[in-house]
Amino acid sequence: MFIGVDPHKLSVTIEVVDHRETVLATGRFGTDKAGYAAMRKHVASWPDRIWAVEGSNGAGRPLAQRLLADGEHVVDVPAKLAARARLFDTGHNRKTDAHDAHAVAVVAARTQGLRVLSYDVELETLRMLVDRREELTRQRIQTVNRLQRLLAELTPGQAKKDITALQAKAILASVRPRDLAGKTRRRLAAEQLAELVAVEKKIKTLTKELKTMVLARGSTLMDLPGVGPVVAARILADVGDVARFADRNRFASWTGTAPLDASSGEQIRHRLSRAGNRKINHMLHIAAATQARLDTEGRAYYRRKLAEGKTRMEAMRCLKRRISDAVYRQLLADAQATSAEPVEAGPGGHCGASQESSAVDLPPHIDTSDQPLPGPATPTLQPRTPTRKRPRTRAPQPTG
Repeated sequence: MFIGVDPHKLSVTIEVVDHRETVLATGRFGTDKAGYAAMRKHVASWPDRIWAVEGSNGAGRPLAQRLLADGEHVVDVPAKLAARARLFDTGHNRKTDAHDAHAVAVVAARTQGLRVLSYDVELETLRMLVDRREELTRQRIQTVNRLQRLLAELTPGQAKKDITALQAKAILASVRPRDLAGKTRRRLAAEQLAELVAVEKKIKTLTKELKTMVLARGSTLMDLPGVGPVVAARILADVGDVARFADRNRFASWTGTAPLDASSGEQIRHRLSRAGNRKINHMLHIAAATQARLDTEGRAYYRRKLAEGKTRMEAMRCLKRRISDAVYRQLLADAQATSAEPVEAGPGGHCGASQESSAVDLPPHIDTSDQPLPGPATPTLQPRTPTRKRPRTRAPQPTG
């Protein structure tokens, strides 16, 4: 039995279908403790059941985590597949909670190889810590901007572009305004400075904790140049099980580092891909920028691309793809080192989905571009072959 779930913050709508897509039961339940218990009791008569949750990395994450913690079998249904099923179903593509739940259930019944979710406490903790550090980083940037504005008003013409907490403290110590507005401005700047110091302390503590957790999982991602604890933790949290990617090309498509083919006729060109996991793409950009700045092999590769005539952005994209392949190889090596059996790609379906994955993953197959940068296209027009001229023959002349 397949249970299609359309999740929301305060309620969920479900529909139970069999392998023939016959609707057996429907229902709408709250997401509180009583509603969750009532939902599980509603489907208790079907022990052989599979929960199909739409968007298990977004609005459906809390419900998927609760089901996995209770030992339920849960698969992830990408929103694009559910939208296609709803488009070709009856009902004129009307988007309601009931229609969404039906579309999710139909996709689960028809599609083989959907991504199976598993409950990994360490990866879930790692994801929460990385998200928290990103929130603190954004808070630090906002605090620095407010502090810069106040210091620019206190010391006109002496503002620094990049300021640290120690520099801001020294500037405040040298300023003694006498008017009420100046005193108020200095007090607010002191408050912003105190917030900046506290935020930076939290960021350092989280970074140390992330480094400890990454090393505890046996990951060697930090051996790659430009990959620190934050980058490694984000990659581990979002990738989950690397076996769900069939090869490095699928992994590059998921990270958004595989260019899209935009060729037309004999003109061969490629454009930037905006698909994929943008957070991972940002982490790879950080690693690429670090390698291009330091004396590494990535810097030499980056300069070779510039010498070939590529722009800085194009050379950076090439370097990001190169780092994506290196990260994939490192993940495979770590998986093989921690497992007695070699890591193999998963069965067919959505980009090598495996039976062992993580609920923190994102759909790997975002776009159709999962191939590396191809070479020149093979001409399809056949060259014209010269035809041999036949000798002209005269018509026979009438006799007599």
